[in-house]
Amino acid sequence: MPDRASSMAGHAVIVADDHPLFRSALRGAVEQALPDAQVTEADSAQAVQAAVRMVPDADLCTLDLRMPGAYGFSTLAFLRGNHPSLPVVIVSAVTDPSVIRRAETLGAVGYIPKSAPPQVIAQSIQRVLAGDTAFPDTGANPTLSPAETADQALAERIASLTPQQFRVLTLLADGLLNKQIAYEMNVTEATIKAHVTAILRKLKVSNRTAAVIAARKLDVDDTEAGLDGAQPQMTAR
Repeated sequence: MPDRASSMAGHAVIVADDHPLFRSALRGAVEQALPDAQVTEADSAQAVQAAVRMVPDADLCTLDLRMPGAYGFSTLAFLRGNHPSLPVVIVSAVTDPSVIRRAETLGAVGYIPKSAPPQVIAQSIQRVLAGDTAFPDTGANPTLSPAETADQALAERIASLTPQQFRVLTLLADGLLNKQIAYEMNVTEATIKAHVTAILRKLKVSNRTAAVIAARKLDVDDTEAGLDGAQPQMTAR
């Protein structure tokens, strides 16, 4: 569940990461950038959904790519569809240029490597809140590739899901059966079947296996993680 800070005037920021130590460090960087910030923490995709309901007028969400209940960019796609006015900055250990490019293509306004010093994270946050973007310079071609265009189309379909449908999809992708999902969400199996039918229609697929494959297409493959590669240089663009 999200953990809301005591009420303070100023900016409202959602910090989403499942590792408590890094979440605490990121919160510190946010508070360094915005001393008057009200920070709401989330440790899973479900907690992110609860956080945006709790703080509907949040100014920024920092989002990890690897959290329980999330498949890579799936939570970003959900937020862009259901909360389009909320700027989202990816903060991730993944530094592969293709992943950074995907984040920008799918609607993030910034991408910050977790290895970045706190002052760099703070500066990036300030830049985004000033209306700029904050991406490492990857030298990528600005023209979308066919794969990136397909990514965008899939993200738009996932963005059309309701919060309940999105939760069902992530649980399907985790391998749960309808009965197990119903128990997890405390609803009837008939309700889950109705959600699955709606999910298939919105994703334009014919069966639940195809829906799972679609969800996992927005995941970040370990082979493109680039965790040991050179760190890209942060620039404003």
